[in-house]
Amino acid sequence: MRNLLLAMLAAVSLGALAKLPPPSDEAKAKAAEAAAKTAHSGKVAAFQLCKSMEKVAARYAADAAKAGKPVKPTETPACVDPGPFGAAPAAPAPAAPAKKS
Repeated sequence: MRNLLLAMLAAVSLGALAKLPPPSDEAKAKAAEAAAKTAHSGKVAAFQLCKSMEKVAARYAADAAKAGKPVKPTETPACVDPGPFGAAPAAPAPAAPAKKS
C-alpha cells in the first residue's frame, strides 16, 4: 500500500514539474492590457484617496477656525487625475544603430 501511494505521489509531482508552452502573442497582449488596467485602477484609487484627504483636511481646518484654534496647513503635492483608461500605447520602435563615418 505504501509503495502504491509513493508511486502515485511521484506521478503527480512529475506532472506538476512539466513545462508549459510559451504564451502566444495574443495572450501576451491580453496580459499587458490587464496589467495596464490594474495600474490605471491604482492611479484612480490614489486620486480618489487624495481628493478625500483634501476634503477632510479642509473640513478640519474650517472647524478649527470656527473654534478659534490656529491651524498651520501642511504643503502636499496636488492630486493628479489619471483620466479615463486608454489602451496602453504601443512600444516605441527600437532606435536605429548609429552610423559610423
